[in-house]
Amino acid sequence: MSTHQPPMPQSPAAAPDWQAPGATYPGYTSPIPVVRTHLGHALASEWTKIRSVRSTMWTLGVFVLLVVGIGLLAGALIEANSDSASLSGENPLSFGFFGLLLGSMCIITLGVLTTASEYGTGMIRTTTTACPSRGRVLAAKSIVFFAVAFVVTLAASGFVAVLHASMLSSTGARTPSGADWLKDTVGVSLYIALLGLLSLLIGSIIRHSAGAITIMIAAVLAPLVIALFMAASSLQRIQEWLFEYSIPSQLGVFYDNSLSRSGPTGWDPLWIILGLTAVVYAGAHALLQKRDV
Repeated sequence: MSTHQPPMPQSPAAAPDWQAPGATYPGYTSPIPVVRTHLGHALASEWTKIRSVRSTMWTLGVFVLLVVGIGLLAGALIEANSDSASLSGENPLSFGFFGLLLGSMCIITLGVLTTASEYGTGMIRTTTTACPSRGRVLAAKSIVFFAVAFVVTLAASGFVAVLHASMLSSTGARTPSGADWLKDTVGVSLYIALLGLLSLLIGSIIRHSAGAITIMIAAVLAPLVIALFMAASSLQRIQEWLFEYSIPSQLGVFYDNSLSRSGPTGWDPLWIILGLTAVVYAGAHALLQKRDV
């Protein structure tokens, strides 16, 4: 009888496809290329999110409807009920203020939903798993939302401005200057986009859609409403300050239609909200790094 011989070890060249040659344990090489992630990947992800959810289409659709619809209505009413004497020297672009003031509520709502809704649905866990860098997630959300809000606001406000300039040209209103066009389209669009970005950051801090929207609407309307009921002479300085720095008043500065004769002028409101947004961004970033998702 022949003695049973143990099997000879395979050479590295004869190793199975799933085993790495020379390794003491099975190895596997993924056919999917592994690349180092960067901000561009996070931007692509956030762009896919914001354009694929229905809330974006609804809120931006209502925003455009309010800005254009109220702008057309205001222009038609002013054209029908004004003469050359009453509009002499007036900037025809300033009447776009009314639609943007109401439309800003839509941008605020969308800004909050961009972050807070992920906490409500639990999607934030998937987001942070795919991109563990939380600062990168916040930066990507901020960049994508700001770009969308700015472009849509610029298109809507620019369209209304062109309509008002043509509709009111025969009523005695002055011809807008280049500075007027820049402030009443680009300037106000930057302001609205920053206001929406501020809402996004508040949503990231509060992590609750209804609560963050309530806070932002109160921040926009409450100072003005409170100031209207401050009739006592001892409260006059506080009343003036609230009028000067309320968001509706600062928005009106771009149209030379502020509620107060003092306070911010020119491009000052843009720098104010830019500084406020930067401070809140730093706070939101710090909290995002410390808290669990």
